[in-house]
Amino acid sequence: RLDDHWPAISQRGYVSGRRPLGMNIYKAKVGDQVDDVPGLQLGGKRATRARYPNLPGGIEVSPGYGYMVGGGDAHWTPPNFDKFGPVAHYTDNTEAHLRNTTVDDWFQHYMIGVGGLCSVYDPPVSYWCSEKPSGGGAFAFRTPSGVVPKPGALPNSPYKDVSGAVLNVWRPARWANWMFEVSHYDSETNNFTFGRGGNQGARGENTGGDFFIENVFEELDNPGEFYFDKAAGDLYLFYNGTGAPPEDLEIVVPWLPVLVNATGTQWDPVRGVVIDGVTFQATRYTYMEPHGVPSAGDWALDRISAVFLQGTEGFQVQNSVFERLDGNAVMISGYNRNTTIQANDFAYIGGNAIISWGYTNETADSGFPYYTPRTNFPQAGVDGTDGNHPRYNAILRNMVREVGLYEKQSSFYMQAKTAQSTISGNVFFNGPRAGVNYNDGFGGGDVLSHNLVFSTCRESGDHGPFNSWDRQPYLTSVRTGEPSMVMAWREIHHNFLIDNYSPQETIDNDDGSCYYKSHDNFLVYGGQGMKNDFGGHDNHHFNNIYAYVGQAMGLDKTLEGHEDFFYNNTAILRSADVGGAQCSGARTQMHDNRYFTPSGKISLCGAPLASAQEKGMDKGSTVSTT
Repeated sequence: RLDDHWPAISQRGYVSGRRPLGMNIYKAKVGDQVDDVPGLQLGGKRATRARYPNLPGGIEVSPGYGYMVGGGDAHWTPPNFDKFGPVAHYTDNTEAHLRNTTVDDWFQHYMIGVGGLCSVYDPPVSYWCSEKPSGGGAFAFRTPSGVVPKPGALPNSPYKDVSGAVLNVWRPARWANWMFEVSHYDSETNNFTFGRGGNQGARGENTGGDFFIENVFEELDNPGEFYFDKAAGDLYLFYNGTGAPPEDLEIVVPWLPVLVNATGTQWDPVRGVVIDGVTFQATRYTYMEPHGVPSAGDWALDRISAVFLQGTEGFQVQNSVFERLDGNAVMISGYNRNTTIQANDFAYIGGNAIISWGYTNETADSGFPYYTPRTNFPQAGVDGTDGNHPRYNAILRNMVREVGLYEKQSSFYMQAKTAQSTISGNVFFNGPRAGVNYNDGFGGGDVLSHNLVFSTCRESGDHGPFNSWDRQPYLTSVRTGEPSMVMAWREIHHNFLIDNYSPQETIDNDDGSCYYKSHDNFLVYGGQGMKNDFGGHDNHHFNNIYAYVGQAMGLDKTLEGHEDFFYNNTAILRSADVGGAQCSGARTQMHDNRYFTPSGKISLCGAPLASAQEKGMDKGSTVSTT
């Protein structure tokens, strides 16, 4: 035990991080047993790596927007655009691959960039390094090169040893969090130069947002924290209890990132395996492992998980427990058919609970061994007809809570380059970002139904229980059986979605999202009920109940034949405006809706509802007082 080793010092107004006398800190020599301690579990619960600011409730309690150093309390070193050399742009201009379905020519072509600043990814490819990325807040990917915290922002610095330090940095607007190692540290100026990292999200920025530092000895000052001195082999623990840790305390160092690996090929798949009634615990964190950009959504992912499936048919995982895994829980990667994940319990997951992520042939070695290395790329990146992706996933009756403890761009279920999934009967709650995320419009034919989703976006901006993007077209045969750039319709129905944290929308059909039928849902809170922006189209909302939303809709312009539909809905609004319907040209198709407002009045297209109805809009709809 090390009593009174550190003096008490004030910390610039932060409650967290103050150092009382008589701290209950213990040291054990463990270097002969392990060469690193990436995580620590005591009696089945996580300890927290020494960090500033501290987490009063520990790593397993969401900090919300708190317990960070503000991004404005630091000077950010600009991105180094020459770090990896030039980027190679590719745009598929094949006439047959043109997706010409929007007014302003949004997202017509498959396009990527290879190399350049996207060299941080594996493979080094991204839509966000393409020649002209577009969408909300769009510009080419980059991250800051370092940071100099302002005086007092890190009151326990300068640090003696930052060789194992990690700076966890929110992208401004909190769309994702980056993790950076430190390649160089100037203790006199407190200047941190970033090393490996910055690949944990697809969207870049010139500066960082709110941040914290972890894994430095000087920050070991709060009950429940630990620090491992790799050079000395000493493990330090600020024990969160009275007296010494009990002799029979179970102490676990998570070490393996993968517990089950079922890997076959499309031509020789692993068939008919059932995992039933197994408990999976204590995998190590993977947020510093290689990440790739799966498609043109905002996500970057590590293709690794506790249960990893690739090249399988009819694989089932059921009646099992996934608990306190520091990385992702389940990954459905590449070729998989009829994978069923059902009746499982997921809790306290460091990353995502369930990911489904296919391949297309984008770079020299993508998807090996499915694609012959260094052949037919990047031209084949648009082609999803080769089968190298998951189809017919069944994600059924799972309980998922407390995800994204480390990597905040995490969901209960996320899919990219995946088609015809059924996500039904699940209960999802307590996550830092969107609850369910469709990263692209690959293939379509997915069904999201009969789920309860709430308490999402607890630590981030934008989104809600469900989010989608469709910025990059793909050639698939899902819609008709013949190759097409148009996806099959997706359905979202009979869900109970509560946007009680963000709140933006319960169903956030973001940039380019199209071919959605959302119906018979009970949708609570949010700025608006129905959303389509940046070229979104063919979005149909009907038979829904929207409770306590700001306005009924916010929609983008569409082409004739691709209008949005809004009918037979009940909307309890906080305002007296239907919202951004399209009132001329390809008009939003609206009828027979029931609006309830505080005043008993409502406007549409800049006029009272009755006047808009005289011009043919929203016929048969009514408004009453809430």
